[in-house]
Amino acid sequence: MDESVALRRGAPADAEAIRALVEAAYTKWIPVIGRLPIPMRADYAQALRDHRFDLLLAGPDLAGLIETRAEADYLLVVNVAVHPAFQGRGFGSRLMGRADAAAAEAGLARLRLYTNKKYTANLRLYGALGYRVEREELYDGPGRTRDDDVTVHMVKDLV
Repeated sequence: MDESVALRRGAPADAEAIRALVEAAYTKWIPVIGRLPIPMRADYAQALRDHRFDLLLAGPDLAGLIETRAEADYLLVVNVAVHPAFQGRGFGSRLMGRADAAAAEAGLARLRLYTNKKYTANLRLYGALGYRVEREELYDGPGRTRDDDVTVHMVKDLV
């Protein structure tokens, strides 16, 4: 029921709920990429101090989030996650729209994000929302176990 869905800014007290949501949303990707996804390694107490979090609530439940960081000439989408119990309701698109609005509010005409090449559904969503692939590179962060672990960098220009 859309009328029970609300967005609010994240606060330090939300760190544990954010960590739990990220764990629920990303666990399915561990066997796909052979390591912990980057968001599962984050310190959310610190991230809440350094980044903007917009939380999507479905009634009393934390259903999704978008984490962004403003850079000099673009907004970086650091993380977008929807709890599996709430996937398939358009919440991911709604959160990505919130990033567009945050970029516009900050006077930034470009958004960037990066994701794993094996997250094909996410790549389709981002493409449908106006993002284009800027470049691909081998993932070289912690936990890499596979030679086909590729990071896809995407960009979107607001018109």
